[in-house]
Amino acid sequence: MTFGPPPAGFGDPVPAQDPARTAPSPTERALYEAKARGDWAAYYETLAAVELYVELRPDKADDEAFYPLFHHDPRTGGRWLHLYTTGMLPVPDPHHRFEWASLHWLATAPWATGPNPPALVVGPGTPYEAVLAPRPPHSTAWTQAAARAGTPRYTMCLRALHVGGALHGPVAHGLALGALLSVTNGEFWNTMAHHGEGYRTERERLRDWWGVTSRPDWLSMLHQLLAVEQRSDVWEFALDLRHSIARDFGGQVDTAYWKQAAAKVLRARAEPRTVLTEDGVTTVEPRPAGEVAAEIEGVHRLIGRIARYEARMRADGLLAEGRYVTSVDAWDLGRAPNMARWGLAARFGTLEEAESAVRAASAAATRSYRSWQDFSAGYALGRRLHFDDEEFGTWYEQMVSAHHILMADPGSPWRNIPFK
Repeated sequence: MTFGPPPAGFGDPVPAQDPARTAPSPTERALYEAKARGDWAAYYETLAAVELYVELRPDKADDEAFYPLFHHDPRTGGRWLHLYTTGMLPVPDPHHRFEWASLHWLATAPWATGPNPPALVVGPGTPYEAVLAPRPPHSTAWTQAAARAGTPRYTMCLRALHVGGALHGPVAHGLALGALLSVTNGEFWNTMAHHGEGYRTERERLRDWWGVTSRPDWLSMLHQLLAVEQRSDVWEFALDLRHSIARDFGGQVDTAYWKQAAAKVLRARAEPRTVLTEDGVTTVEPRPAGEVAAEIEGVHRLIGRIARYEARMRADGLLAEGRYVTSVDAWDLGRAPNMARWGLAARFGTLEEAESAVRAASAAATRSYRSWQDFSAGYALGRRLHFDDEEFGTWYEQMVSAHHILMADPGSPWRNIPFK
């Protein structure tokens, strides 16, 4: 294929000091290197294959329609639309909101085919800055690359921001708790200043999956996750009981004995007893026998599910032989850092608030677990119990794959940040 002459911007000299070594991520490095050697085909192909962001008009950011913020070119009288790669987005603030867009979509958007199409300025002010011309013949090469790539799809992989991202310390540790989901979604695991898939998309995610539509909703959900109030107390009762038996007697805990012990504890709790409250000594009446029997049956079913889940997790390498899950606190604590970042991307909170929550998750996790493997197993079991379909379908398979990536990849935070 013959690519047309480079549009305005490609003729600018490349800085003498090579910034490729300090590029925020492989995307920016690839763009810079392509520009440096004049390989416009590689530049366009790289750009077409990654997620890009455009700033929204401040007065239209919450509209259903998409209103990008155009800039005026004083030299030509035309319009510019700034494009940002993920690694070069600014820290989220209340006045600037960015939304995800593919190069293919930008090439076919209504304003791109109208009478005054904007030129696309990639990475304004960066070493890999370039201007994509809006009209043929100079637009032919990049629009064809965009058409070939279509819409980029997030694929499971470990990604890190090498400049501007947390790599060590409590914040990095807290973000690494959420890395199972970051790897599954193909997002940077260590971006504290998070934009996710864009302001509008992150708001939709919080609304559709969490029922979070406001700052108070976000603060409440974040508190619940950090206080491990989203995971079931019944799950934790069953796991605590087994852990106590194992600690007292050693070795593996037989499932039948575990169920018998659970029934004994639940019956004892149902007996009449006196408790000390703020109002003094209070007598607790016995619970109906039918209610207690139903509770025991439910816990027995739960214990059976846990045993089956753990057997599968051992077979898939999430649990070592002879090990068992001691707590599912990880299910909440692993989601809390992501909730903090999503709230920041949706402008429900500040960077300081999100960072404080990530630090709190880090501290709580180190109190509940001994290692990344233990934490991962707790998260995986909590996720299975939450969805509880026992089908071990795509969601479970994704979790297994993300676990193995994080445990094996030399660049993984789980390989480079001590759990305690």
